Amino acid sequence: MTFEQYLLGLAQRECQERRHKRVERLLHDSRLPLEKSWPALDLKRLPAKVVQQARTLLEGSFLDRCENVLAFGPPGSGKTHLLCALCQELVRTGRRVLFRKCGLLVQELLIAKRDLKLSALLKRLGGYQALLVDDLGYVQQSREEMEVLFTLLAERYERGSVLLTSNLAFSGWEAIFKDPMTTAAAIDRLVHHSVIIELNLPSYRAEQAKKRKQARPADESESGSGTETGKP
Repeated sequence: MTFEQYLLGLAQRECQERRHKRVERLLHDSRLPLEKSWPALDLKRLPAKVVQQARTLLEGSFLDRCENVLAFGPPGSGKTHLLCALCQELVRTGRRVLFRKCGLLVQELLIAKRDLKLSALLKRLGGYQALLVDDLGYVQQSREEMEVLFTLLAERYERGSVLLTSNLAFSGWEAIFKDPMTTAAAIDRLVHHSVIIELNLPSYRAEQAKKRKQARPADESESGSGTETGKP
């Protein structure tokens, strides 16, 4: 190698190492469940329209436009896995993402409000290009809890993307936000610039449990037949 080639190779390796460490740092900071990755996602199980939407979102330009991604479907349909897998891929391109369960996020907001630090927390959350809020409506919260969540959604409107999963359609959101006007305002802010993903699928966990249950008698039958043939 010439001296110039050696310096070029050294610089390229240094850049690659820095990118790798930055992605590791961003993944750790995101709090994403790393087992819910894109390679682990069963794309064959998803509707063709959803797969097309997901592949388009992988490009990441929706973050530059501050668009939201709203995933709806019954429990176990794969909403969380799909959005977590998407966010992991976005992090690997250098995007800042934060994953929070809705209930835990609301408690953090309430504590910040109590301690007069809500504006500081909202500013910190604003530093993330994507905020993934998981399981909105899974646990019913009080009016005060929903007020701080609405404050967050209003603060991020057209400033940062919200990715959200919920097992409740918009028609059931009044039970979440406790007030028709607040419900309408929250939906309006989320839907204005958004991609809506509908996962009307049976529970993946239930399917896997059923498969294991069906496989068990067959295994027991084979084991039993082997014992019989082994008798003298």
